[in-house]
Amino acid sequence: EFFPPPATKGRKKSGAAAKKSSEAAEPKKKEGKKMYESFKPMSNPIYMDMSLDEIQKTKSFLDPCGMEATDDIIDRLVGQQLEKIGNLLHRALRPPESSGSKGTSVGGSLGSQTNPLVLGTACSGTDAPALALTIVQEQLERRGMGHLFKHDHVFSCEVEPYKQAYLARNFDSKLYPDISKLCDDPPRDVYGQEQPLPEFNLFVAGTSCKNFSMLMSNKRIDIEDKGCSGETFLAACELLFKEKPKYAIFENVIGAPWEKMSEYITGRVKLSSCDSNKSISKGTKGKEGELEFLFENNKIVVHKVPSVFGVRCGAVVDGYCKGSSTKVIAVKWPGKSKKNCTLTELMKHNGISKKDDTLVFENEVMYCTHYSKVDTKQYGLPQTRLRTYMFVWRPDDDNFDDDLGQYWEAILKYLESPVRHSLESFILEVDHDIIRVFREALNGPAGRHTHRGVNQAPDFWNKENANANLPHNMTARERLGLDEFARPQTKWGPFGEMHIPPHWWLEYLKCQGQRSVDLLEILHGSAARDAESHDSNFASFFWNISQNASKEKHRSAVSGIAGCITPGGDVFLPHAGRPLLGCEKLLLQGIPYFRLLLGNETEVQLGDLAGNAMSLTVVCATMLAAMTCKQLRKDHQASSNKDIHATLNSVTADHPFYKAKGAELDGQIKQFDGEVTDTKPLFLKLSELAESAIKSSIWCTCETSGRISHSSDFLRCAVCSVASCRDCCHGKQGYQLDSHDIKDVHLTSDEHDSNSFEMTLRSLMPPSLHMDKEGLDKMASLCDDKYRVDGLSDYVFVLHRIKRHRMKWIAVYYARDGVIGEAVAEFKIIIGEVESRSETADRVIGVQGELKSFFPARKEPLQFGNIEPCAIARQCTGDLNMKWAMRAPESTTCLKVVGHGSTDSFRVQVGLTKDADAELKENASAKIKAKKFGAANARGEERRWIYAKNWMEWPEEIMVTDSRDPSEGVLLGGKYVRAGCKQTFNQSACWIRKNNGVDPELYLLLKPQVARTGPDYGIISTSTNHDDVSSVLAFLPRDWQPCDALIREKQDIQKVVISNWAPLPGMTCQASKSNFVVEAPTEDVSPVLIRMTGLSESDMNDLCLRDDPDGIKTEVHLSVHRGAKAQQTVKRYNLLCAAPFLKFAAANGLKYDLTPVASWNLAKPKEIPFGCCRKTVPERPTETWYFNEERGTWERNSEPGASRRYFIALQEAPQCFDFVVNRSENSLTVNCHPEVAAHHAAFSLIEGRGKGLERDVSVHFRLLAYQEDPVLERFRLH
Repeated sequence: EFFPPPATKGRKKSGAAAKKSSEAAEPKKKEGKKMYESFKPMSNPIYMDMSLDEIQKTKSFLDPCGMEATDDIIDRLVGQQLEKIGNLLHRALRPPESSGSKGTSVGGSLGSQTNPLVLGTACSGTDAPALALTIVQEQLERRGMGHLFKHDHVFSCEVEPYKQAYLARNFDSKLYPDISKLCDDPPRDVYGQEQPLPEFNLFVAGTSCKNFSMLMSNKRIDIEDKGCSGETFLAACELLFKEKPKYAIFENVIGAPWEKMSEYITGRVKLSSCDSNKSISKGTKGKEGELEFLFENNKIVVHKVPSVFGVRCGAVVDGYCKGSSTKVIAVKWPGKSKKNCTLTELMKHNGISKKDDTLVFENEVMYCTHYSKVDTKQYGLPQTRLRTYMFVWRPDDDNFDDDLGQYWEAILKYLESPVRHSLESFILEVDHDIIRVFREALNGPAGRHTHRGVNQAPDFWNKENANANLPHNMTARERLGLDEFARPQTKWGPFGEMHIPPHWWLEYLKCQGQRSVDLLEILHGSAARDAESHDSNFASFFWNISQNASKEKHRSAVSGIAGCITPGGDVFLPHAGRPLLGCEKLLLQGIPYFRLLLGNETEVQLGDLAGNAMSLTVVCATMLAAMTCKQLRKDHQASSNKDIHATLNSVTADHPFYKAKGAELDGQIKQFDGEVTDTKPLFLKLSELAESAIKSSIWCTCETSGRISHSSDFLRCAVCSVASCRDCCHGKQGYQLDSHDIKDVHLTSDEHDSNSFEMTLRSLMPPSLHMDKEGLDKMASLCDDKYRVDGLSDYVFVLHRIKRHRMKWIAVYYARDGVIGEAVAEFKIIIGEVESRSETADRVIGVQGELKSFFPARKEPLQFGNIEPCAIARQCTGDLNMKWAMRAPESTTCLKVVGHGSTDSFRVQVGLTKDADAELKENASAKIKAKKFGAANARGEERRWIYAKNWMEWPEEIMVTDSRDPSEGVLLGGKYVRAGCKQTFNQSACWIRKNNGVDPELYLLLKPQVARTGPDYGIISTSTNHDDVSSVLAFLPRDWQPCDALIREKQDIQKVVISNWAPLPGMTCQASKSNFVVEAPTEDVSPVLIRMTGLSESDMNDLCLRDDPDGIKTEVHLSVHRGAKAQQTVKRYNLLCAAPFLKFAAANGLKYDLTPVASWNLAKPKEIPFGCCRKTVPERPTETWYFNEERGTWERNSEPGASRRYFIALQEAPQCFDFVVNRSENSLTVNCHPEVAAHHAAFSLIEGRGKGLERDVSVHFRLLAYQEDPVLERFRLH
């Protein structure tokens, strides 16, 4: 019973045949189906109702245009919502007018100066509503409407202690610990102080969804079943009835009993709807039967409530309404002697119709409700998250049939905006500090402890001693048609044995058990099994490996979109080779992580914060709809439109408040005086550094997050150039390199010193660049400015960052719009390997600049997909001239591609058998699918449904015949031989045409569609890296597959697209001279570390906007530590000051030696011994423990208000670095206070070790230009 039937020899039966055979062979079991027995592989193509052309037009994503996984994308999404309803919002927020042109009053809506939005939140976890309103305020300010909007967040309520700490750090509102006690008189806050609830007019609550969604449970629990979901909802209702806010918004899963929830709030029960459909569970015992009443004190009181009614016991009947009438008719009790009666008896006695009438209960306040289902991916965030939002409002005239909810829903739907940016745009760069810290933890004691447990685990596949998870994996493999022992990705075995793809995090995989690792194999095989096959090493997938193999699907219903973020999910991104971190889960929810003040939250807690959060763009849309729905109703009533949407389209057609601002460019060019210098000497110098750039670049995946490998010996493939350090290639656990032509490479510590090379690079790179107008005009004249470069000469490209990559370094410059700071163009400078080639080819090393205009993805008509460089500048090492080239119009040609010999296809290498092919054919021929398959076949897209006939073999050699004239470009003809490298080429597909001394070495590859919005397609390139887009010579048709080279009728390929580049003489790139002057004292006792003068008034206003908005202070200390205020300041600081400061420090040094061999400086305390300054290290409040009889748990207790005082003291504590703007001197000064770090370090040593120890503590410090790797070995305090 425990295992699926064993596989038979030879070809397995597939589909229905296998199922019938299994049923016939096995006796029927009395118990129900096991979970793994319900597993069904995904055999339908994604978007099966659409053609490839339709998918390309409607499902492709926009280029992120320089937006990184910070708050940029989230801010922009909120800004787009405001632009969409700009005119309506402007009319709603304006001061009230007596009448409009058609006699309708205008303005003064919720959120206006005369009617401020006063927000109270409960159970919202991250308080996404408050964060959303903060971003709304900022975006309105950028669009000239900030003065019209006014809001305040006055209280939050959260029961989890770590969430309370998060809320206290990030919001100044009052904070309460338990929603069920908010109605106490008075309630107590989390600090134990009595705090009356402030007045509010909008209440937003995301009550617990645990019981409604079956999270961590096998059944749903209804409102009245004493679960946390029902208790929190009823407590929220109690708060509504007591405080009577004008508006409320409730959020929960779509499976929640929304109709019953509406009945609880409105006090009205539509009798025709009282059937079993309203109950989400069978209910607790005693909750069946009819609604029953008692007659007490001349009132009809509810006594017993079945689970299909949204009524509380004790509710008093007010009457009933006939049909659509709003008049409440009194209900008479059926007989004075009768003590109780049922609903049926009450209806019969009063002539109440179940079909038409509504039962009304007494409520202290009248509320109306309207709810709507939403999906997060319809509001710009790449996540499938289905939720329902309920809008609750008090009608102005106590009219229960008030239709305001219809206008609210119309605006909510109008604000829908399909996802423009895929999942990849929301994940952090692999070298981000957060990722580096996480990887350090994996390599540290906690990770090593987990490694030991994994290394002691016996064989997961031992069927005699298997655990309950094995049947899930075995069943999934069998039904997918995946060989039972195929493990090409990881080669996992017992006791921690594994050899993984070279781009995966080894330290993370070492922490995963065999079940999870085998699940990765199954999901990888599932991705290859699709008729439109994708290699998970190169295509975007989102895998929750905490699930069982029978439950987790290898792809979501929408490509490039994450599945629903849930608390506790362990998500793996195979193309990135790493897990999805908690902060990234927050970003996928639209939570602006980098605005938040966080403490020591664990990954589990961050994931829980994300999993329980409201999606910010969704809740923002619900609140914007609440702010504008009354204005829309006024406009609609004054119009002649019958349809609300027609009115909505007409009143939002224009938003002049935004257009009037224009697109001034002075925000980026005012700091320059027009003087420029030629960059030819710079490119020459950089080309000479190319060899050093390669040696100091990333050589192993263990280095991708900023560290340097401890090994000086590396292994590098002579064909694909993949490299790994010796430390990551152990015999038992390491990277999989056995299919590669490996060569040994030794790098000295000086050669591989990335930090030293970065300092050299920073000393050379100019802070800003300027593109020549003549060259750009020439490009614009080509193809009617297809690449939209016209006008880029008016922008200044500012250094954004310098990044270390594999075999290269990259400096990225962005030109930004002066109004809202969005990048409009990019100039990327690559130093090192310009093209990746095998060792038998001529090396191409030096420097290359790549220019991109982002306008095609910014302005209509939009261009979807990745934006490729429109111009390149290249200077190879040893070449004295820099050559510019621009994209020329593409051309087409015909090629004859003939295969010889036979090798295993990618699917065979993965372990797929003929059963997979048979199952796909059976699925395509099924009655309900045959029509769709026939339509795809007629379009020539049958391979989206089924495999090619010869899918199991790919040619060993491919002969390409190119009949073009040599004057038309590089000829593609010749013999291409398949390379044996696996996991480093997409689908392990690479055929090489060797360099013969005349013709260059070429590579036939499959370029991946990372977001999976179409099939991978063949390219011929001069580089082994498919991402080297400027090296691609030809694009093969998208329906071509390598096996076609072995089919005679498919060997003549039409419409091969040739990529052409034309010389661009006269194009230049200049370094712009800055008006900024940077200086730093070399030796003095002042705290000044570095100083910049020459700031303009607008520069200083931008820097001080959050700390001195009125511009009245002469000296402003900037808030630059994490938080909503700091985030905007840091953005502007990075844009203006970071590059000049870093360049100066790299070229001239500071008063502290920044090198890793610098001597330690002795820190001297001023008056207070180190570790004893309570201003720098505030004293924690004392705590006591007591047993809470009501909850049955031990809880901490402290003096009321002590925790709040401690938190305020932490906020006011001095920091190591102080950023000061002096308006009278037009300067920014960075002060360094080593004694602050000394106090913290000493306090950690002396705390709790007795008095007097501080006298024996001495502190030495160093200031480093980069973060050193931590010392992970054990240490001991003496």
